[in-house]
Amino acid sequence: MKVDLLSKIEERSAKIGIIGLGYVGLPLALRFCEENFKVIGFDSDLKKVNMLNQGISYIKYIPSSKIAPFLSPAKPIFTATGDTSKLPEVDVIIICVPTPLTDKREPDMQYVEKTAKTIAEYLRPSQLISLESTTYPGTTEELILPILERKNLKVGKDFFLIFSPEREDPGNEKYTTKAIPKIIGGVSPECLKVGIALYSKIVERVVPVSSTKVAEATKLLENIYRAVNIAMVNELKMVFDRMGIDIWEVIEAAKTKPFGFKVFYPGPGLGGHCIPIDPFYLTWKAREYDLATRFIELAGEVNISIPYYVVEKVIDALNKRGKSVKGSKILILGVAYKKDVDDIRESPSLKLIKLLLDKGAIIDYNDPYIPLLPETRKYNFHMKSVELTEKSIKGYDCLLIATNHSVYDYKWILKNANLVVDTRNAIKELSSKIVKA
Repeated sequence: MKVDLLSKIEERSAKIGIIGLGYVGLPLALRFCEENFKVIGFDSDLKKVNMLNQGISYIKYIPSSKIAPFLSPAKPIFTATGDTSKLPEVDVIIICVPTPLTDKREPDMQYVEKTAKTIAEYLRPSQLISLESTTYPGTTEELILPILERKNLKVGKDFFLIFSPEREDPGNEKYTTKAIPKIIGGVSPECLKVGIALYSKIVERVVPVSSTKVAEATKLLENIYRAVNIAMVNELKMVFDRMGIDIWEVIEAAKTKPFGFKVFYPGPGLGGHCIPIDPFYLTWKAREYDLATRFIELAGEVNISIPYYVVEKVIDALNKRGKSVKGSKILILGVAYKKDVDDIRESPSLKLIKLLLDKGAIIDYNDPYIPLLPETRKYNFHMKSVELTEKSIKGYDCLLIATNHSVYDYKWILKNANLVVDTRNAIKELSSKIVKA
């Protein structure tokens, strides 16, 4: 069976199934299509399914023109569906579903577990299952494998199971899916061999590791490293601000050192689908071994506190101008979690909106990439992006730059604003109107 699947992969006749067509699954699906693999994309959101089948993208940095060629009636190689009964039609099943945290900051594995049970229902011999969702070490073998083996199919013989963590960076034109090395860990040597054969067709470099646990831990290390270093510069931002030192100037000077220093920047808090969440997966798992992950916990405490610090800076800035935050009109510039994307997952802007509303402020937002604020697991503001005009800007007591989109004309914004609280160092020039936060 392994030989048949390997031959199909080599000949590009293997059909690929991808469960979850978001910021990870959709680029991956298109990458397989570029290499002439037929792909079925599965998603429970039928609105997304219908858009994709019409050749319409719902992700800003993926143009619709990149999808349309794969839907050609003459040679269609991509289709989207919400019908999981089609899973037996594919030779490879790649899981790209969310792995959020619960309210108690514990892993919420409901999407992974539900997906595994669905796959098990339709699992047939000679299929490869790849989990790409970021998770704690042991998930693939302790959670997924027992579910899949309920049909009396044996891993490494009847089907193959690997973990290959996603490494997508939405909007990054330099590091595309093809250019980012792919970590692969297999449940068995046979599983690893099939996984390497598959991913080597779509990425420039495959990095095999000794187990799925190593692959799972690798992804966590990458994101914990970033979370800890971002916490450090965020803490230094608050310390240096008290000392009258500009953290941004310090960073620019420090990064001239050609060795031993990697630059990280402070901001209004952590955002995105990885860094605010993934470190706590290891924290949770470490408790099974009677270990405390103190660096992770401390970094989490610092990063969680940053939106509160920003709000205090807004309050202080308004006070110095004789205004109370209650009743003040504040415009949030940018609600995406980072610049030039339309992704609001775990965006600190949402927390800032909530905190300022709780203080009695009147809040609007502008984001050219997010015309309407969608409902999230935590927030539902029923807000839409307001237009930026000279008149509208002058009508706000404070502009809070939360996301430094490149399309903003910061000189024009500063000229017309009464007060700007800048969390991203977006405005470089000195002005009594600007408060860094």
